[in-house]
Amino acid sequence: MSRFRRSSDLLGAALLGLFALVGAAAAQNFGTSVETSVVVVDQEKLFQDSQFGRSLLSELEAQGRTLALENRRIEQALTAEESELTDLRPSLSQVEFRARAARFDQKVTQLRSEQDAKARALAEREEEARQVFFRRAGPTLIALLQEVGAQILLDRRVVLAAVPRVDITDRAISRIDLALGTETEVAPDGSADPDDAPD
Repeated sequence: MSRFRRSSDLLGAALLGLFALVGAAAAQNFGTSVETSVVVVDQEKLFQDSQFGRSLLSELEAQGRTLALENRRIEQALTAEESELTDLRPSLSQVEFRARAARFDQKVTQLRSEQDAKARALAEREEEARQVFFRRAGPTLIALLQEVGAQILLDRRVVLAAVPRVDITDRAISRIDLALGTETEVAPDGSADPDDAPD
């Protein structure tokens, strides 16, 4: 599943329950024959440009840089070890060389598996950060929908065409910044999300 599809699913899931809560009130206020109005947002811009989103991303980016440096150090060490093994080959028996080569291959495989696992874990933490972001931003987006008199919020990328005035991305970012700020107490892995903390 692409990041774009996942982001759309995240926003939809975050807002679905909130829409259910305000749906009855909206029906009373507008009636059942009201013409539906639609606004759009750029989900990636919401996440990347809001203070809260950037605070989550900054932690993830730092972890990504650390992992990249670690990968380069491992690659350099393995290259040096491989070169050393190649230089030793003329002085080793065939049996000894094969044994050392097998151990080296096993080491490479293990390190690659470990680093791949770290990369997957980092990607999972980014996905968790997005879930935290859209869950926490959901009430603010619902309030903004009610303020502008809209009933439907879509990701701009799924809309074929729209006039500029229906794009409320910048307005939504401003409201999210006011409501959430950087929310530095929320860890990128979601473990410190206050909404999920026990009483």
